[in-house]
Amino acid sequence: MIISDQWKDYEVIDTGSGEKLERWGDCYLVRPDPQVIWESDRRDPHWAHPNGHYHRSAKGGGQWEAFDLPEEWTIGYNKLRFALKPFAFKHTGLFPEQAANWDWFSSIIKKALVEDPQRQIKVLNLFAYTGGATVSAAAAGAHVTHVDASKGMVGWAKENARLSGLEDAPVRWLVDDCVKFVEREIRRGNKYDAIIMDPPSYGRGPKGEIWKLEDNVYSFIKRCAMILADDPLFVLVNSYTTGLQPAVLSYMMNTVFVSRFGGSVEADEVGLPVTSTKLILPCGASGRYHK
Repeated sequence: MIISDQWKDYEVIDTGSGEKLERWGDCYLVRPDPQVIWESDRRDPHWAHPNGHYHRSAKGGGQWEAFDLPEEWTIGYNKLRFALKPFAFKHTGLFPEQAANWDWFSSIIKKALVEDPQRQIKVLNLFAYTGGATVSAAAAGAHVTHVDASKGMVGWAKENARLSGLEDAPVRWLVDDCVKFVEREIRRGNKYDAIIMDPPSYGRGPKGEIWKLEDNVYSFIKRCAMILADDPLFVLVNSYTTGLQPAVLSYMMNTVFVSRFGGSVEADEVGLPVTSTKLILPCGASGRYHK
């Protein structure tokens, strides 16, 4: 399992009965988690007195109940800083389980730059959200193209770059449909040394096109292979869809990338340590291709 266990400003304190108690800096949140099918004695007092509690509705969606919860605050991971705020469907603007992946590809970027300090490493971050992977890659020395269909998310990512001291880093910030962008890059003949993607389980394109991960991701990954450099560094594919298990990610990425470029793939569940039990909370899956 890929475990993000190097956080100082974040922890999963406890889990039980469909919810998790987390510490985000100085703020304690209770949020739903459908994977938590076990119970907890809830001894930690922050269960009863969190700063914020997201209540899921039986009709779908839900809402935040705030108790001394700031509208926005920041936390850090190593030298990076991230702005957080409670917003739609339980999210805070950051997926802390991805920190282990940030460390993984940052080490690859840094190693490549040590071997060739003049090299310009081009990284494409698709479905890039609030830019956790973007700022991590930029901090490691890469030139990053950040693509997300939401103007608000791209603005948030720019703020995270500024908070991390990376406002002048070589990042292209693009508000665009990721599928259409990749198609245009194929026609332009543009190439990237690495690709990161966190595709949604379900979504709609600008003209109402339906995106369903299980139906569309394989063809999309094949298109992405066409804009990789001849000697690519890595590809990272994240999934929060239960149908896209690690073995499926591994098979798909071996078929697309290893058959074309050589190298290897590792795919596994991603998880976060739980302080109260010393066990690991599963948080999706990642497939890692490395040349």
